[in-house]
Amino acid sequence: MSVSPATATDAFARTEADVMEIKHLPGGILLESTAEGAYFENSNRLFRPLFRYISRHDIAMTTPVEARMEPGAMLFWVAPSEEGKVAGDEEGVRVIEQPPRTVGAIGGRGAYSERNFHRAEDALRAWLAEQEAWEIDGEAYGVFWHGPFTPWFRKQFEVHIPVRPAAGTDEVKVTDAPDA
Repeated sequence: MSVSPATATDAFARTEADVMEIKHLPGGILLESTAEGAYFENSNRLFRPLFRYISRHDIAMTTPVEARMEPGAMLFWVAPSEEGKVAGDEEGVRVIEQPPRTVGAIGGRGAYSERNFHRAEDALRAWLAEQEAWEIDGEAYGVFWHGPFTPWFRKQFEVHIPVRPAAGTDEVKVTDAPDA
């Protein structure tokens, strides 16, 4: 199994630090682990079942990891070339078929912390409030690009908020994610 971030397949393009954009994410297969309580209180507990699953089925690591905040959930993307290895739900891991989605995104750099998440979320919400062509259509979630052994000052993350075109909006520009 390949778990090196340098060789992991990216599910979609990154939003660079301090950039805010509307982008379209591809659909795909995600593996989800959940826990009661907040994400930042359970991230290690959430990671273990996912890592066991991809190890057991020899599924290559894909970045980024998605994180739902309340209740806590961690999701791994499965590269299209690895989808045939997915064996269904098992031992605390649920298989999800995620349809394509459009999100407001803000890129960040630094530790994967609750403080950094909320700071980025607040900035993104303020920016989205100024985007007349878009309406918020869901809860904010985290997108983490690096593993636990990457120094905090080299880590990149994003906060995404699902959006939909505002009523009465004709055509809107979206940054299309490349096919994985």
